[in-house]
Amino acid sequence: MKRLFACLFGVLLASSALACGPDTNCMVGDRHYRIAMPDGHDGATPVPAIIFAHGYRGSAKGVMRNGSLRALASDLGAALIAVKSDGPGWDLPNGPRTLDSDGSAEFAYFEAVIDDAANRFAIDTDRLVATGFSAGGMMVWNLACARPAQFAGFIPIAGTFWKAPPDRCATPAASVIHIHGDADKTVPLLGRVIGPTKQGEVPATLEMYERFGDFGAPEQMRYDGLRCEVQTNAGGDVLEFCLFSGGHAFRTEHLRHGWAELEKAGQL
Repeated sequence: MKRLFACLFGVLLASSALACGPDTNCMVGDRHYRIAMPDGHDGATPVPAIIFAHGYRGSAKGVMRNGSLRALASDLGAALIAVKSDGPGWDLPNGPRTLDSDGSAEFAYFEAVIDDAANRFAIDTDRLVATGFSAGGMMVWNLACARPAQFAGFIPIAGTFWKAPPDRCATPAASVIHIHGDADKTVPLLGRVIGPTKQGEVPATLEMYERFGDFGAPEQMRYDGLRCEVQTNAGGDVLEFCLFSGGHAFRTEHLRHGWAELEKAGQL
């Protein structure tokens, strides 16, 4: 009887460890993430995933409370993975409290999240899109530069590098859809001083990535509520810069646009 009880207890512990999702944390070491699979998912068919990085003082729990975002991911047939910084902000180079960081702790965390999610759930790791808002957009640009091959594409929203973009990124170049409000005062297009550092300038980041990825001349495009410059390279990657009328805001339809552009470029 004691042996049977011990066995059942072990099964319960294992089930508890696996029982994570949109309302409970999935633990990776001493950090966590949350995940929502598409509505009606059969539990077996691999699906793409949107990995969403929150803004300053945000949380994975808060991301999962965004019903519009949850509905968008489900409508796209994608899992939504909400990641969580180790503290109020992301550990990135030149940040106000992380001036000497090289970002390696965050890159390792994202790798651990992807590995863990793929082990627990039916995730197609060839169709991962990294996106995030504000400080989360800064995290996304750092991923695009340091881990381009890990994702099918990147959609940073209202965020760029701290201080200045790096001189060069890891190869290969990736597809990046950058979306920003033209009247953003929290993360202005030309940045602003914060403590001992400064937010980077979006045009400088785009110019660096254009040179790095050998992207061609921009084509002016207009979509519903977005004014965009679209560039492509010989490898089929797309670099797109889209402005909307407004300030520091996240809108799910902008994420839908980024996803559609990555699909159109053949990345998804």
